[in-house]
Amino acid sequence: MARDEVVAIGRDLTVEGDALSDVAAIEGSVRVTGSVAGDVIVLGGRATLAPTARVGGDVFVLGGEIEAASGARIGGRAVSYPTVSSAWLTLLEGPSIGLSPASPVVLGAKLALLAAWAAVLLLLFAVSGRELLATSEAVRREPFRSFAVGLTGVLAMALTALFFSVLAAALVGLPMLALLLLVALVLKLWGMVAVFHALGAWLAARRSRRRVAALHAACLGLLVLGALKLVPWLGVIVWTAATLLGVGATLTTKFGRREPWFVLDPSQAIS
Repeated sequence: MARDEVVAIGRDLTVEGDALSDVAAIEGSVRVTGSVAGDVIVLGGRATLAPTARVGGDVFVLGGEIEAASGARIGGRAVSYPTVSSAWLTLLEGPSIGLSPASPVVLGAKLALLAAWAAVLLLLFAVSGRELLATSEAVRREPFRSFAVGLTGVLAMALTALFFSVLAAALVGLPMLALLLLVALVLKLWGMVAVFHALGAWLAARRSRRRVAALHAACLGLLVLGALKLVPWLGVIVWTAATLLGVGATLTTKFGRREPWFVLDPSQAIS
């Protein structure tokens, strides 16, 4: 029995018993013969539900199909987009579609991208260093929760983008799609810089008892993830996981401000 989120990256996942939360696979397939209390999320794979399968939430599949045998039960919606290319995974971490991972063009593009990340890191720390540290703290304290929130958020944005792309011919479609892409970009930039700092601070704490400056820790994290980015396939997996982790921490902390996204009490509204 699994009480927390079950996530598989780069491999298939089989649920034979009871999963009390969400089940997700990135670049892998999910087969359910038992029960899942939450959602089943598959990105770049297939979801297979046996006759004994029970899913309390939704089943979302991008880049694959849903195969539900007779007798399988889904409490929510079942949505699949088989024609969506799994290249979205590569787009999350860098421009290497259609080329060898060791191609000079790909390596040069990744090095240029790392230089751009360094510039973003310096800019965000200069503007909102305190809030970035709060987001970084969420990455270190609640990594699994942040990852799950990020995965759900990215999936929601992908589905919303597909919906807006259908409405692209209308006047409202393109502006809303552009706004969604802008929001996704801001979430990724902020979240990744927070991951850089969280990783760098963790590594520095293990190597020395001296407290490292926040900017130095973030640069250390960027260097480590940058080195991993140059490793074929491993870089894709690590940076995709880091992206989901950072996006989730950004959403849960509201860009480090730790305020509710919506004001429930009318008396707290700003007039």
